[in-house]
Amino acid sequence: MRLSPWLPVLLILALGAYLLPNWQPKFDLVPRGSPQVSATLPGTLPEATQALFEKVRPATVRVESLDPRTREAGIGTGFFISDTGQVLTAYHVVSLGTLFQISTLDGKSYRAKVTAFDARADVALLEVQGRGPFPFLPLAARAPRVGETVLAVGNSGGDFLQPRRGELLRLGASAGRADFPQGTLEMNAPLAPGDSGGPIIDGLGNAIGVVSYISVDSSGITRRSYAVPVVDGDNLITALRTGEKRDVPVLGIRYDGVHSGLTTPAGMVIAEVVEGSPADQAGLVGSAYDENGNLLSLGDIITTVGGQRTRDTNEALTALRSAEVGDTVTIGYVRGEQPRETRITLVAKASLPDLRE
Repeated sequence: MRLSPWLPVLLILALGAYLLPNWQPKFDLVPRGSPQVSATLPGTLPEATQALFEKVRPATVRVESLDPRTREAGIGTGFFISDTGQVLTAYHVVSLGTLFQISTLDGKSYRAKVTAFDARADVALLEVQGRGPFPFLPLAARAPRVGETVLAVGNSGGDFLQPRRGELLRLGASAGRADFPQGTLEMNAPLAPGDSGGPIIDGLGNAIGVVSYISVDSSGITRRSYAVPVVDGDNLITALRTGEKRDVPVLGIRYDGVHSGLTTPAGMVIAEVVEGSPADQAGLVGSAYDENGNLLSLGDIITTVGGQRTRDTNEALTALRSAEVGDTVTIGYVRGEQPRETRITLVAKASLPDLRE
């Protein structure tokens, strides 16, 4: 396996891996080097699952993402869905990058580009810049069934394309927060940061989902894993194959996750307003801090979105994401003790490169 020319240390993208109950993203630093192509983890797979893993593993890849401007880099997983080089992965794996590299089981590396994505669903499509044909996974033709044994292949914990086995527990799971994909597959497969974007595979070798996020307990042990369901020919896959790019609408703020929902009146507290954003142009104000980062005063408190009462960050984000990019919404907020109102036209999150919420 060739040594990648990218940064000596890669930051695992784990925007979908959150520690409960405070919902803070978990980032891990890992030593940079060539992927270690090794045998399956010893003694962990039944014979039939081992055979399935060996069959599907060549169609899975490691995805490396880099933004030279911010020097943010990360590792995720993906899988080929066509012999021409289309790779499905999680959107959060590639959302912060501009340069992408795909590493395959046979020791080859390819540059790639994002050709389509759906930010709400946390799914993206990459196109490999290389000559095929490539081994690929067929997408399931039907929805999966609760109780099925499922297999994931991923790159967490320093592994390279290793198996994680579990059971499908629930369909249509609710994330409980607006900035996670809804209607996911819930599993007990032991996934971790680095597995994001990898396939969830049924017993027939079909991909039924794309790994998105996990929940972990206080000791860091995975409690549940979640994947975006994919079915061949459904609206999501059809839109991706035709090159659609569906972003989420934003105001251009960073919110205060500590005080939001605890103020009087309750609402989403603005920690910072992104310069040049619609929120900035509308005159919204963020919190004030001293030179040591200590809070001096709270920013504006958003209490309504489009006339809908929003009592915390999740309610405000839910209301905003029910709109579309380009929609103009009425924002009610409180500054000091004075209620105010403004109208703001929402923009695509990707149009604000300084927004990292």
